[in-house]
Amino acid sequence: MLLTRQQLEERLVALHQASLQLVEDISLETLLERIASVACEQAQARYAALGVLGENGKLKQFISVGMTDNEIRRIPHPPMGHGLIGALMDTDQSIRVAEMQRDTRSVGFPRNHPHMRSFLGVPIRLGEDQYGQIYLTEKLGLDEFTADDERIIQMLAAYAAVAIHNASLYEDLKERDQTLTRRNQDLALLNNIAEGLTSSLKLDEILHKTLSLVMDYMDVESGEIFLLEEDKQTLRLVLHRGQAAEAFWTRNRFNIGEGLVGLVAQSNDPVVSHDLANDVRYLRDAVVKAGFRQMACFPLTSSGNLVGVLSAVTRSANPLNEHDIQVITAIGSWAGLAIENARLHNDARRLAVLEERDRIGMDLHDGIIQSIYGVGLVLEHARLLAVEEPSRSQERIQQAIDSLNHTIRDIRSYILDLRPRQFGNENLLDGLKRLLVEFRINTLADAVLIGDPDDLKELTQPQALAMFHICQEALANAAKHAHAKKVEINVWASAERYMLEIRDNGRGFEMAEKSMTLGHGLSNMHTRAHHVGGDVEINSAPENGTSVLAWVPRTQ
Repeated sequence: MLLTRQQLEERLVALHQASLQLVEDISLETLLERIASVACEQAQARYAALGVLGENGKLKQFISVGMTDNEIRRIPHPPMGHGLIGALMDTDQSIRVAEMQRDTRSVGFPRNHPHMRSFLGVPIRLGEDQYGQIYLTEKLGLDEFTADDERIIQMLAAYAAVAIHNASLYEDLKERDQTLTRRNQDLALLNNIAEGLTSSLKLDEILHKTLSLVMDYMDVESGEIFLLEEDKQTLRLVLHRGQAAEAFWTRNRFNIGEGLVGLVAQSNDPVVSHDLANDVRYLRDAVVKAGFRQMACFPLTSSGNLVGVLSAVTRSANPLNEHDIQVITAIGSWAGLAIENARLHNDARRLAVLEERDRIGMDLHDGIIQSIYGVGLVLEHARLLAVEEPSRSQERIQQAIDSLNHTIRDIRSYILDLRPRQFGNENLLDGLKRLLVEFRINTLADAVLIGDPDDLKELTQPQALAMFHICQEALANAAKHAHAKKVEINVWASAERYMLEIRDNGRGFEMAEKSMTLGHGLSNMHTRAHHVGGDVEINSAPENGTSVLAWVPRTQ
């Protein structure tokens, strides 16, 4: 039955209105249902369906209209892409059939499928790409679908192709936006981790920052860090954060290969347990009794070598996110490197302390202790002379007193060198004045400071602190090594630099025989000056005193 002109115009108007709604809909799921419903209405069919093709050209989604949910559930499986549906997937032409069972391409229906006779299938194409197909069955009021029905559904398919394309673009955009958002979160975490790990060389601070950031990122209730002991076989719990601490501390050591923690240490790969209660690898019942369900363990490595293991534990039943696990695995290498650097820094500090103790011990043994021993011998000799030669005994006693006074001055020099000093909030000249007061008291030497505070107004705090410590080192050397009787300190500013000069009239030394890498005082002076962009020049000669000239740049 052909449509009248008025009926055709009415259907075109209705189709146009429906098509406008399709183009406006950007939700793919609701769009597909809407297309199937519009097709059913426009072609006056009892059943309609819409198949969506995947990237492999196979059906990935099938939306039906006309059957109840119960009817759909009774069908053993969704369409597999065979028969007329498969034929439509392989052509760009519509297929219109009056009796489906009589068509040679038909393969029948699965069990419990409603009986269907007439069929109209139209591919949904945009350019050379086919997005899917519209299927219509059981024409209402007629034995088969008409040519007008076919043209109407072809027009709907054209609109549907654009709408599906737009919806797909929108879905891709949403997915990319979510991916970008997640990557930004990952970068923020990595940046925070980097800042936390590079801002300190204190092991405790690095451990706390790392564990706190990981727990916040993974949104878990508890976390812990084990570090590998020196025996390279034992992992010791050094930090726990979060809930139920007493449950986790019930066992604070694991051997390599023992429990989840030990397995991670053995393999250097992350291990995730989604069911702690039934995981025989987990060895702390108290944690399970505290309600924790899942655990993720990550190796902490430095240059491929195990440093420790970090664990994140949660009471949540939701599976731990695989993406989070990948991110934290990468962070484990950074954290392991920071932990190793902190340990090396601590070892270096301990080694420096031991070296300094050895130096002080040698100086005391070769200097002060020998001097005291010598005083003891003089006094022993004086005791023997006290009866037979009283006058010589008095001379020996006076000699011992002079030696003891000299030894006292040496001890004061060591105190001057070893006692820590703080610069505080005072300006450079005030700090230098305080140094000179201590120097005069401990050495009985003359000391003069020359400088104008107005010349140093733009001197930064780091620069002032560096100059303060350089002067401190120079005064200690003047007292301990040079045995100077007079020291002059001069501070001034040139057009480009701030200058500090310390001159003494002590013993001096041969410059060619003195290495800057030897002697902590001289080496420290250069290091402090270099840290603020300056330098130190030292001039000395035997029996002709020493001059230390330090400078730092003027900031513009």
